[in-house]
Amino acid sequence: MILVADCSALAALSVCDSLHLLEQLFAGVAVPETVYREATEPDKPQAQVLKQFLQGKVHQVDLRNYVFLDAFADAGETEAMVLYKQLSADKLLIDDRRGRKVAKINQIDTIGSLGILLAAKSKGFVPEVAPLLRKIEQSDIYLSPDLIATVLELAGEI
Repeated sequence: MILVADCSALAALSVCDSLHLLEQLFAGVAVPETVYREATEPDKPQAQVLKQFLQGKVHQVDLRNYVFLDAFADAGETEAMVLYKQLSADKLLIDDRRGRKVAKINQIDTIGSLGILLAAKSKGFVPEVAPLLRKIEQSDIYLSPDLIATVLELAGEI
């Protein structure tokens, strides 16, 4: 199974030291060049970790492929969706709610960073998701209390 990733979800997995789970859950991980540049900007807190993790995973996007977009699509999301189609990927890793809706319109199967944590727990790769969620909460990434409660319930941890 091939996973194409967007920047924000990679950042969330990076802050909770869970990028390795992507390689355990998927045969291949790919990102477009724009996502790589976004993720590794020097001012980003996780830039060095993401730069190392993404080595050998960056792909050029053939912009002759297309996806349907809304007026708010950013370059990284757009290229990730095009790369998903280009590689005939199995999942698009994306956390942005609006981006997920656009992906659905394009018949792109999505998973979020918290979905990755739940999948990893179900496969026995992590014993609990609660400590990982706490690390994300301690970063500048916002998780709503309702979302945290839902994930903990799905994980069987409340």
